[in-house]
Amino acid sequence: MTDSLNGNSDQYRAWLIDLDGTLYRSLPVKLAMALELLTAGPRVWKIIRTFRRQHEALRDSGRDRSADPFRRQLQATAQALSCPLTAILPVIERWMFERPCRWLKRARRESLVAAIRQHRARGGLTALVSDYPAQRKLRALEMIDLFDVVIASGEPGGPAALKPEPDGYLAAAARLQVLPSECLVIGDRTDADGLAAERAGMSFRHVHDFSGRVRCATEGVPAPTA
Repeated sequence: MTDSLNGNSDQYRAWLIDLDGTLYRSLPVKLAMALELLTAGPRVWKIIRTFRRQHEALRDSGRDRSADPFRRQLQATAQALSCPLTAILPVIERWMFERPCRWLKRARRESLVAAIRQHRARGGLTALVSDYPAQRKLRALEMIDLFDVVIASGEPGGPAALKPEPDGYLAAAARLQVLPSECLVIGDRTDADGLAAERAGMSFRHVHDFSGRVRCATEGVPAPTA
């Protein structure tokens, strides 16, 4: 379900928050990394492009819970490129998780950070739910202290399936010992975070609702359906 434009976020015991594109504005980071990647060469470009495509393919594949989604994404990338996993992993680590960190804090959504701090000051609970490893990015954002629980693909205790499957959000609620109806999901994608929230029986608000220009989560976007 989507929280209404005038909905009160304070009514929820727990906020479950996405990372990429939510805690920071993705466009400035993507532009900075695009410039850096110009020096990386065609081999790196191909690996990164394939890795991203495999992520969306896994997202679309639904309910496969045979292994950690991040591991499956790496393996699918290696298979698609006919390369050993040992050749893929260093490129992904460097260009997807190491080098972007220098830009994250500059693109941090300060209005959302302030809202999270206010929520916690009122006694609210918080969890980060990410389809990618999160700890390194949280340190770069200087936000580790803002989350009671971190559920991230590729890290211990991560979700068994990517969004829009609800596994990550349900796991966060269980760890926080709250009911799904007591949770508000905050994210940047109605087709991933929003649909996962709906499937989990949670409310959803788009991250833009926490910016200076408040708008409905579904403004200009088809409402997610189960």
